[in-house]
Amino acid sequence: MVSVVSVQQLLTPAFTVDIQKVENNARRMIERCQALGVQLRPHMKTHKTLECADIMTGGSRRCIVVSTLAEARFYADRGFDDILYAYPLPFDKVDVCAELAECLEMFHVLIDSEEALAELTKRQLKDGKSWLVWLKVDCSNGRVGVRPEDPAALILAKSIAECEGVELAGVYAHCGNSYQATGVKEIQAVAQETTTATLGFMEKLEKAGVRCPRCSIGSTPTCSHPIPDMARLNELHPGNYIFYDVQQMMIGSCQMDDIAVRVLTRVIGHYPQRNQLLVDCGWMALSLHSLGMLPTGYAIIDGHPDLKLVGMTQEHGKIEPTSGKLDFDKFPLGSLISLIPYHVSALVWQCADSCYSKKALLPTQEGDCTLDLLIGYS
Repeated sequence: MVSVVSVQQLLTPAFTVDIQKVENNARRMIERCQALGVQLRPHMKTHKTLECADIMTGGSRRCIVVSTLAEARFYADRGFDDILYAYPLPFDKVDVCAELAECLEMFHVLIDSEEALAELTKRQLKDGKSWLVWLKVDCSNGRVGVRPEDPAALILAKSIAECEGVELAGVYAHCGNSYQATGVKEIQAVAQETTTATLGFMEKLEKAGVRCPRCSIGSTPTCSHPIPDMARLNELHPGNYIFYDVQQMMIGSCQMDDIAVRVLTRVIGHYPQRNQLLVDCGWMALSLHSLGMLPTGYAIIDGHPDLKLVGMTQEHGKIEPTSGKLDFDKFPLGSLISLIPYHVSALVWQCADSCYSKKALLPTQEGDCTLDLLIGYS
């Protein structure tokens, strides 16, 4: 690993994380869940790091959510347990899930069909262990799960509960439709709809004599602005909140000052004939998730509201002023520009295969601050 003593020494594009903001974001979410009296089961997919996982779990290394088996193995190999694989059971990966279920105290899988349940029954676990199965319900998100009002949902829950070698561990709902919200009122309307639907389904299970010990809902917007009824749930499972991003700020989940991440990029070209700078950050380091629809293009350019990231190729970005002539003297070749990403989960996924992580103490105008760095080279 390369040792750096200042931001200027970083090779770019560089993904930087402000640890103090991460700790503040994590602490606030832990406090929200404690105030509600529910268990926090944080999602790991946004950051995929050991350091942030420890911060999010308060060092317990228990009770987490993952969206890939690579993440599950990574955390299992480092002492984490009570891992929920919150993805519709892939039939080609049942054996991998079984290995994790057999080596961990608790490894949970998620299903939404009778066919998936049948696949689990074909692979009995060793030592008399039972599969821990969560039923995924779709509370108007429209991605994965059975609708809780559909009679098939209750039938599937009964099948799971009555199946030998399988235990109905919980009901799981994702409030992904909160990402279409604008402002706290709309966020909380989604939270209420999802909570009401989930609790209503739990009541159906109880009346039908189906034992189901837990229900869990989550998204960063809804868990950043919880409603009182969420105290009747057992778990919440947000993930993006550890970093936040421009998308979350626009939804209303957070303020600009809560966003813990930046992508540093260097000016590598001046092109006065087209009134543009060229930087060494393309979509491989930032992603195209915003579709360039922000007033400032594909990202917010930190400290320069008059600049716009107008386009990206794989390894290059084009920056121009929102109006008027660009003052190239303010951005000499080799100088750093800081980008605030639109959707950090997409960014980290893009960079995951080409980055490494390290910690460094970096000087700032306010004094030294600790940053976690994921440094990707183009």
